[in-house]
Amino acid sequence: MRVDSHLFAGYEVPPHYDSLLAKLVVWAEDRDQAIARMQRALEEFVIEGITTTIPFHQRLLKHEGFISGDTYTRFIQEEAGALGIK
Repeated sequence: MRVDSHLFAGYEVPPHYDSLLAKLVVWAEDRDQAIARMQRALEEFVIEGITTTIPFHQRLLKHEGFISGDTYTRFIQEEAGALGIK
């Protein structure tokens, strides 16, 4: 697992911030293991003080279409309801 970010303890996010404050990367021998590692990493990831996309990514990692690799350009838009997107 790797986290790429410029954040640090006490960092104050400016009002007009870039929405990519941190990037979480995992790898494994196969897709199933990588998904499991990412699920665990997201469960343990702590970011306080701002809303994050962690809950969305947790739902995405449990979606059968994502798990099976049956994704495509409009996957998120077409599965918005199942992913909790309004």
